[in-house]
Amino acid sequence: MVSRPPHRIALVSRTALFARAVGALLLCALPLTACDGGVHGRPGGYGLRDPYFPRAGNGGYDVSHYGLTLAYDPDHRRLTGTAAVTARATEDLSAFDLDLQGMEVESVTVEGRGARFHRAGQELTVRPHDDLAEGETFSTTVRYSGTPRTVTDPGGSKEGWLPTADGALALGQPVGSMAWFPNNDHPSDKATYDISVSVPAGRKLTAVSNGELKSTTTSGGRTTYRWHTGEPMATYLATVAIGDFEVSRSTLGNGLPVYTAVDPALAGESEPVLAQIPEIMDWAEDNFGPYPFSSTGAIVDRVPGVGYALETQNRPAFPSAPDTTTLVHELVHQWYGDSVTPKSWRDMWLNESFATYGEWLWAEDHDGPSAQETFETVYRGEGDNGTDVWAYPPGRPSSAAVISDAPVYDRGAMVLHKIRQTVGDDAFYGIVQGWAAAHRHGNASTADFTAYVEKKAPGKDFSAIWRDWLYGEGRPAHP
Repeated sequence: MVSRPPHRIALVSRTALFARAVGALLLCALPLTACDGGVHGRPGGYGLRDPYFPRAGNGGYDVSHYGLTLAYDPDHRRLTGTAAVTARATEDLSAFDLDLQGMEVESVTVEGRGARFHRAGQELTVRPHDDLAEGETFSTTVRYSGTPRTVTDPGGSKEGWLPTADGALALGQPVGSMAWFPNNDHPSDKATYDISVSVPAGRKLTAVSNGELKSTTTSGGRTTYRWHTGEPMATYLATVAIGDFEVSRSTLGNGLPVYTAVDPALAGESEPVLAQIPEIMDWAEDNFGPYPFSSTGAIVDRVPGVGYALETQNRPAFPSAPDTTTLVHELVHQWYGDSVTPKSWRDMWLNESFATYGEWLWAEDHDGPSAQETFETVYRGEGDNGTDVWAYPPGRPSSAAVISDAPVYDRGAMVLHKIRQTVGDDAFYGIVQGWAAAHRHGNASTADFTAYVEKKAPGKDFSAIWRDWLYGEGRPAHP
């Protein structure tokens, strides 16, 4: 992500807790025979206690697949959806939660049988007809509709469902995805996706999502686009873009499909930058190892009030015509953030440091300043973010509102540069490529990363880097 919005902490009010308790009582207000099955579970947690978003995500299950069937009416900004969520119970469950903010839920079924449900804030609590046993795979279908919300963060940045002049763009970092589909909205739970989007036929409307376009059909006055994402994806990386787009399809030299969708008003300005995708991808594979996904590309749309790009999986989203540096940043994220995804939002720097350092490396390899020169510029406070880079340590942001600020990006990149200085170029590139391979399509924490670096560079002392650059307050001493 570039031009970062601040983020919010979801606080649990007494009212919400009371509503949840009442809801739980209503869910259990069934005959004894219905509540006393062979499995005696308990409700799953309504949050994963993330350090910055404690109510994000849910306990008791792990999602493997989302099947989303969506229909959008851009004239009335109304979304109708059916979400089929396939998951595995990680404990005996009598009830479980999905994250869904706004929207009207019409019905919920679990394993094809009607289930009771209750709403309290962002929580959709589901009580299946029969308790679920630990290890059991189950399918939950939620039918819902309404006007999806645009979520505004404390700093004024927007996410969630973002209306445009001719459609909409969905962006989810950190917790905006629950504005348009029910999910386990935390980066630690990744899944595959099938996303079907129908829009009015006979108009210049295309629906773009992650992964690969499998089919386009028109029937009953609507055109349906079906997209499939076969590699695991975090909820915040899922996207849907609906609008009038100039679509371009091509392949890289290695056969990798490239799909770009660009608002016609931005096509002229975007074309020379997007034409660099093949070169950037070749360069990135040389530096970071094999590309982890089955397609690439970009979405360029006009989105009022949104000042950041996002690394939505397979094809990053840009709210205006991108420049080369921003495109490099978001494509590097496909390795670091999208494939290797943080275990919690405290580990955000593992995403942004690599993408920012990717910018430095691109400049170094393309007649720009060396990474060392960029490091020195940032250290002196002469970079784009000035002395803000020292506001807090990248490994320990001070609050949810600042997890996307300069220290996570620039100072995080400085941590990587200090590692490079310590081990030398050959060992450094071995570390960054090995890290991407070791956690491909998985999750990792800061502790995982520091342990990995130390294991791959035995005999080197990283204690001062971790202490002063990753976790230290203020500007470290620099010889």
